[in-house]
Amino acid sequence: MRLERAVDAYLRHISIERGLSDHTVAAYRRDLSGYVGWLRTQGVTETDDVTTALVGAFVGERAASVPPPAATSLARLQSSVRGLHRFLVREELSAHDPSDKLRPPKTPQRLPKALPYDQVVALLDAAGPVPGDATDTDIVRLRDRALLELLYATGARVSEVIQLDVDDLAHGDVVRVRGKGSKERIVPVGSYARAAVDAYLARARPELSRRGRATPRLFLGARGAPLSRQSAWLVIQQAAERAHISAHVSPHTLRHSFATHLLQGGADVRVVQELLGHASVATTQIYTHVTVDALRDVYATSHPRAR
Repeated sequence: MRLERAVDAYLRHISIERGLSDHTVAAYRRDLSGYVGWLRTQGVTETDDVTTALVGAFVGERAASVPPPAATSLARLQSSVRGLHRFLVREELSAHDPSDKLRPPKTPQRLPKALPYDQVVALLDAAGPVPGDATDTDIVRLRDRALLELLYATGARVSEVIQLDVDDLAHGDVVRVRGKGSKERIVPVGSYARAAVDAYLARARPELSRRGRATPRLFLGARGAPLSRQSAWLVIQQAAERAHISAHVSPHTLRHSFATHLLQGGADVRVVQELLGHASVATTQIYTHVTVDALRDVYATSHPRAR
């Protein structure tokens, strides 16, 4: 089978049957385009002509490139190649799997950065409308406050929040979130976030909606189109600047803060796993290290015989 056709079939599989996000599919497409292009330089155009030695040489060459790729990028590249060849064997489109001896590199475990609660409050306040302002700025800031309140209240990924429809909030004090692989979960929404969203729906979204084509999406841009990831990123960056927060802040920072603050408040790790939409509790347990570090700091400064 021609390599290009094989890649197209695999990308359709992970997009339609496995339901991976457009962002993930695009990343796999880039990786596999580079892989097929490299194989072509080696005179290989058919899937059954790919050997274990060729796969190893490709990965080794990428790992040795200057500047070297991040460990996470290299791990994803290997995952793309392994996934392609396993798919071809499983679908009987290829006779062998030349990537079966490929082992992913160990990636360093990075503890997520969470903001202290007082900085979260300052960030949310900085996103909100200026008192007495009744201009377009007020409309946009009402949206920004609702966006950030919802991110912190639910712990949802920014991609999940910008894909919410208005009807996803029509369940009282919970929101229906569509996560990775199109899996749905129901997440509670606190009173602060609900009030911010209600204010946005009543005073800002109708005006934003009139500026563009009709769409069910909850969060809209200044011209009435659905809010983009880039715009959501800019919202939190601007709020962090106004709040004079020097630490790096991204939309994911609020997700980290959500999980950390729940665990610090005594929430069970499996409950946090469900709220975050993690497939495995092992992914959630990284946040327990953050809270243990906080406990150590308190112990070191508070216990009379700690030092």
